[in-house]
Amino acid sequence: QVQLVESGGGLVQAGGSLRLSCAASGSSVSINAMAWYRQAPGKQRELVATISSGGITNYIGSVKGRFTISRDNAKNRVYLQMNSLKPEDTAVYYCNRWRSWWDWGQGTQVTVSS
Repeated sequence: QVQLVESGGGLVQAGGSLRLSCAASGSSVSINAMAWYRQAPGKQRELVATISSGGITNYIGSVKGRFTISRDNAKNRVYLQMNSLKPEDTAVYYCNRWRSWWDWGQGTQVTVSS
């Protein structure tokens, strides 16, 4: 069974940066298309960024140019570098496969103050 553990969230002022980390155990992130998702209070979970097994990345429009998804195959981790954070980025952030989700981790809370 695959376990996902997200970390790196916190409270940051608008314009600040955070780097989220996702540790996977039980399967290799290198052979899977991976993604970061987020869920804001009262809203549905939404896809934020994806990285294919070949390293191709995609982002939703609202984070393009500010967020960067990456992967360290040796450490079996996926990262999300978030710069120029805005209050509307406030959410619980989760990582998972892009499709055929594994069990969700607990997520990591990101709070951006104005």
